Amino acid sequence: MMHNTILIVDDTAANISILANILKDEYDIAVTTSGADALKVVKQQHIDLILLDVMMPQMDGFEVCRRLKNDEMTKNIPIIFVTALNSIDDEVKGLELGAVDFITKPFAPIIIKKRVETHIKLHEYYTQLDELSRLDGLTNIPNRREYDNIIKQEFKRAQRSGLSLTLLMMDIDYFKRYNDTYGHGMGDECLKKVAAVFADVVKRTGDMVARYGGEEFIIILPHTDTKGASRIADEILNEVRALNIPHEQSLVANMVTLSIGIAATIPSQSDNYHSLEKKADEALYHAKESGRNRWCIDEEDCE
Repeated sequence: MMHNTILIVDDTAANISILANILKDEYDIAVTTSGADALKVVKQQHIDLILLDVMMPQMDGFEVCRRLKNDEMTKNIPIIFVTALNSIDDEVKGLELGAVDFITKPFAPIIIKKRVETHIKLHEYYTQLDELSRLDGLTNIPNRREYDNIIKQEFKRAQRSGLSLTLLMMDIDYFKRYNDTYGHGMGDECLKKVAAVFADVVKRTGDMVARYGGEEFIIILPHTDTKGASRIADEILNEVRALNIPHEQSLVANMVTLSIGIAATIPSQSDNYHSLEKKADEALYHAKESGRNRWCIDEEDCE
């Protein structure tokens, strides 16, 4: 059984030993005796909660907390101050910096156990809520909100690296007719099956598929040019056809099909990701205008 990991940060070995002995039966324990080392440890291993002393040389606990909360990688790790400082001002300062609790020494072991248990459970709960908020409730793939977060990050990364970034914007052909014919319940099942194809085809670390809205989906392909993207688009089109989902009211086939728009860029510092989205949307429009059930890069390059 995997345990949560608690990082104890204190410059006094006796304090570390006391806290570790209280918690070692329920948690994995990591320790460090300085704030600078604590900042390194959280980047090197997964930490679920930090017990942090305030009064340490070179870098005190308040500064450690401030740096952790200002870093995207570590800002969500719950921090409990365990310190001899006992003024209200010190406690307020610690909580304002983002700590979840403030325990003064001397403390009862049961208080440490219960406070740690409470904040571990709260952290797990909020982590699950955050993960759920990033997923589309129907298809269980990332939603538009998560896509918006990731495309911003990938666009900035492409600007720094000078490498290509590609979008695939996809629409289920005549989906309104499908819903009108088979009902919204069957429409939901269709969306789930098509989304599962995307998740199965798009497997590289860093690639991402999301539900963009309604029957429209979008895929982010970092370090990919239009040639590589067109191969993926072909695979997606073939896999969706292979589902053989009946669609008697489609005007292009007797089964569910897709139209895909492909757009790629090596962005300059003055570019923004909205222009790439616009290109993908225009390519999707060309795919629909030229007969659907295909992909297009632009008006002249469709297949």
